[in-house]
Amino acid sequence: MPTPQKAVVIDELTDQLSRANLAILTDYRGLKVGDIQGLRAQLRPQNAEFHIAKNTFTRIAAERAGINGLEPVLEGPLALVLAYGEVAGPAKTISDFARTSRILTIKGGVLESRFISPSDIEDVASLPSREVLLGKLVGMLASPMARTVGVLGGPSRSVAYVLTSRVEQLGGAPEAQAAD
Repeated sequence: MPTPQKAVVIDELTDQLSRANLAILTDYRGLKVGDIQGLRAQLRPQNAEFHIAKNTFTRIAAERAGINGLEPVLEGPLALVLAYGEVAGPAKTISDFARTSRILTIKGGVLESRFISPSDIEDVASLPSREVLLGKLVGMLASPMARTVGVLGGPSRSVAYVLTSRVEQLGGAPEAQAAD
């Protein structure tokens, strides 16, 4: 039976894991406190957090949250990146940080209560942001409409061009002749 303080920590971790859209499990061994603070500052605007957690607490919290399959990665120092909103941004931030620091290593993650491998996290990191995807969708929807407007406007423009050409052929516009 855990102590009251440990029970509170496990309850908080359970709540965080169940609310998070994406949880990335990392090995932070060797990172300096300044590096961790910088990473936290990068994640904060993306509605994500970086927490250092005990493996036992994480195991218990994951079981309570209905997440299975974490046992193989719950060894050694553990830090969790919890993303509560969009998942691509925090995954990209962690992936870039791991690549540049060469100290932080990604052990795996949890997406939709399912364990995913480090390569899956790289795939998530390569996804475009939500705004870019929405922009592409709007562009795809607007393109056929713009073409339709162009096609429907074509005959009326053609008639106007034909009439203008005929007026010029007959000697110009009557207003131009009256002004002379």
